[in-house]
Amino acid sequence: MAIKSPLINVMERAARKAGRGLLRDFGEVEQLQVRTKGPADFVSNADHKADQTIREELGHARPDFTMLTEESGETAGTDGMYRWIVDPLDGTTNFLHGIPHFCISIGVEGRSILGGKQVSEIVAGIVYDPVHDQSFWAEKGVGAYLNDRRLRVSGRRDLATSLIASGLPTLGRADPDVHQAETRALMEKVAGLRRFGAAALDLAWVAAGRYEAFWEVALKPWDIAAGILLVREAGGFVTEVNGGNNMMTSGSILASNGQIHAEIRGILAKSH
Repeated sequence: MAIKSPLINVMERAARKAGRGLLRDFGEVEQLQVRTKGPADFVSNADHKADQTIREELGHARPDFTMLTEESGETAGTDGMYRWIVDPLDGTTNFLHGIPHFCISIGVEGRSILGGKQVSEIVAGIVYDPVHDQSFWAEKGVGAYLNDRRLRVSGRRDLATSLIASGLPTLGRADPDVHQAETRALMEKVAGLRRFGAAALDLAWVAAGRYEAFWEVALKPWDIAAGILLVREAGGFVTEVNGGNNMMTSGSILASNGQIHAEIRGILAKSH
């Protein structure tokens, strides 16, 4: 059985508490008051309640950490070395349409000095699916887990047997023509393509071996922070779509089992 650190226990406790609230609201989804936050980007009362719950739980346990959440922005802490990165409800559009595919994502970014320069990396993360009570968690150097079971990425090496996931561009985000070209190029070579609408869960599923790869652009740090570590600790590989390593800033990500990474990156690059 996996032994969870105090940090992971804090994150899981916050995610599960917020998850219970989301499930109650999901059961009454038609009665939720919804306002528009931006083009094709909605926020509900459920978002705000989950955000408040997580902020209170994490803030109580680690009051010195800086905190960045999708709904509340960034709150500076007294400890400049650690930052929570939180999406209280990833898959909001699914949630509001009664589709049971959404999650909570919490990552911890650690900062250190290397060669006289400050560097940042994700040192812990959790993606919690409250509908199925699945807690995907990882800690740097410890591994990735689903509840108490160790995760490993898929071992498939052949694109023809690989299942690939992505996110379709919505209003005002990314270039639909570029994505269409990328999708067309991959469709001819893989076993299937999927778009489920929750990037954090997509990354967790790559870590769990359910997909061989996932790519998307125009994402935010809270969409990918925990998922990056999950994939890496499960033995996978994560870069930007162009091969760079600046995912948290660019919002571009290609995560895979490592076996097909270079091949997919080559196909995406040539499709433009």
